Amino acid sequence: MIQPAEVAFSPEGVPYSSTFDDIYHTTDGGLGQIEHVFMAGNALPQRWQGRDSFTILETGFGLGLSFLATWQAWRDDPQRCTWLHFISVEKYPFTAEDLANLHARWPQFAELSGQLVSGWPALTQGRHDILLDGGQVQLTLLFGDALDQFPQIAIQTNAIYLDGFAPSKNPDMWSLPLFTQLARLAAPDCTLATWSVAGFVRRDLTLAGFAVTKASGFGGKRHMLLGRRQP
Repeated sequence: MIQPAEVAFSPEGVPYSSTFDDIYHTTDGGLGQIEHVFMAGNALPQRWQGRDSFTILETGFGLGLSFLATWQAWRDDPQRCTWLHFISVEKYPFTAEDLANLHARWPQFAELSGQLVSGWPALTQGRHDILLDGGQVQLTLLFGDALDQFPQIAIQTNAIYLDGFAPSKNPDMWSLPLFTQLARLAAPDCTLATWSVAGFVRRDLTLAGFAVTKASGFGGKRHMLLGRRQP
């Protein structure tokens, strides 16, 4: 069995991981960060419009907030792609009960959270696929270490949400071996976005095959990072 995450909160009331001594999202607002950094940073929803399918890969499912926000944006878009595939890895997933309780902080996602929680898999290592919205949305959860799980999949992702606890807290999730796996899974049109602009992150993404540039950050962060897969 996978070790589940424990529910805890920072003094500011933000969900917090005692394992990594870090918060799950910025104190400036989790949804705002997702919309500005990950969605706008990957030019979504525009890039999925008019397509048969679109695949997003995320490094760190956490609370599932990025998935819920992306799913809601897809639902709200009349020009959305026919099929949305969202793939995310998580070493310490929450139990279904804890996830439901945490999602209560965002009542606008109540229906989507209910679907997600009712299909939430047993916390066992490996791949778990959940079909949602009548099969038009597929969530693929990879429970375990990212460097163990990513080599076992073969997909072509169109966008990457490079997320995780701070590089100083969880360096394996910001390493060249992981970025190399991301490059292997990236489709030719693949874009990438992250809130981290650490020098070694920019360097190793470049070494892995991504062209990266800085952009205006969210909230208290001056910059964020955008990437595109190089041919």
